[in-house]
Amino acid sequence: MIILGIESSCDETGLALYDTNYGMLGHVVNSQHTIHGKYGGVVPELASRDHVLKLVPLLDELLNLVKLKLNDINLVAFTNGPGLLGPLLTGASFAKSLSWTLKIPSIEVDHLEAHIFSPMISEKNLKPPFISLLVSGGHTILSSITDKSNYKILGKTLDDSAGEVFDKVARHLGLPYPGGPEISNASSKISSSSFKFPRPMINTNCYDFSFSGLKTHVTQLINKTTLTDELISDISYDFENAILDVLISKTLKASNDLNISDIVISGGVSANKRLRERFEKEKNEKNIYFPDLAFSTDNGAMIAYMGWLKYYDNNNDSLEINPKPTSSLA
Repeated sequence: MIILGIESSCDETGLALYDTNYGMLGHVVNSQHTIHGKYGGVVPELASRDHVLKLVPLLDELLNLVKLKLNDINLVAFTNGPGLLGPLLTGASFAKSLSWTLKIPSIEVDHLEAHIFSPMISEKNLKPPFISLLVSGGHTILSSITDKSNYKILGKTLDDSAGEVFDKVARHLGLPYPGGPEISNASSKISSSSFKFPRPMINTNCYDFSFSGLKTHVTQLINKTTLTDELISDISYDFENAILDVLISKTLKASNDLNISDIVISGGVSANKRLRERFEKEKNEKNIYFPDLAFSTDNGAMIAYMGWLKYYDNNNDSLEINPKPTSSLA
């Protein structure tokens, strides 16, 4: 079976083709960062319009890349939420229209579940149970995963997500959108910091997160100073490590408490180089799994793969479109 995955939950248009016999055949992604960068964040209407413009050309590009024809596709999997309503409607409408035209089934995929299971695309030996840390621009969720349909939320952010805080602090530092990679780049220029920012909730017994206070603390400091390149790096270094300290500590605590040695870190922030390095250094005999860098941010590959995992359990061939902008996990 060849599965087309379509991702359009926010500001990336991603398509991929997955063969259940041979694995991932190819994927393409169009990023809208240049469109939204001037606004410091995603503008939903502009995102929707760009998805409309890019979906058909990207599908043509993908089919040419893997040397397949439209009629070779057997199943269409698409993101049905969570995400921005307009972009979700755009992708869902395209997916349903395509499946109806080709007379093939389509399946809705939860964006967060797709992130959680994305490391399994390349890590063939990885199987549940495992601890999942999903950390992105919209979500910070710690879960225990029993199988592809059963999971338990252990903790989540009580306010801002880690990725959102990266973006907002970066904006105050005068860095471009998206802020996470920019802060990481500034941080990489030094090996220590003169600052010691709060590590919120790091010593609590629960698995929840809170980053709003840290964001406020750092932005108030920034607003009182005259920024230089050296100071931006100095602030970025400990700010980044403050977030990573909390993420790593809570995740390892969950692994120890539940006696589950496999840990999966996914979502856009999982592409953070220092996060990957520190998890490997501090894992304490745990098995740490990350998605390939190409599959860390939003992409069609994870949607196609999750579509395959879920299809035989949930074969819904309805043409009804019912996107779910809010999270089913959280």
